[in-house]
Amino acid sequence: MILLITGMLLILAGIWAILVKKDIIRMIIGFTIMDTGVHLVIVAIGYVKGATAPIIDKAVSAADASFAGMQAISKVVDPVPSALVLTAIVIGLAVTGLMLAYAVRLNKATGSTNIDDHEEQKW
Repeated sequence: MILLITGMLLILAGIWAILVKKDIIRMIIGFTIMDTGVHLVIVAIGYVKGATAPIIDKAVSAADASFAGMQAISKVVDPVPSALVLTAIVIGLAVTGLMLAYAVRLNKATGSTNIDDHEEQKW
């Protein structure tokens, strides 16, 4: 529960930084904070108290059709949220690198990272 609340607070802090801050670098940091909050929320949703790792051993495979096998399988954590979070971390790192490269190019072109200095580039 604490992990879920922390994730939601990080998402709100990231959205606040994206919408309120005028500096492009601070907006990118807000995006990264929000991305981390989303990862925490996904991990918190996938967490099962008292469950074990999803490793199929001899005991589970031998008693697969019996009641003990079904009970053992029901106490296993779903590995999909963890896999999604690992993939999202890699994608988030790539997107953050791309945004930082864009911010560096804007800074070289105009000498500023303030969003108000780039009025001619807005639609």
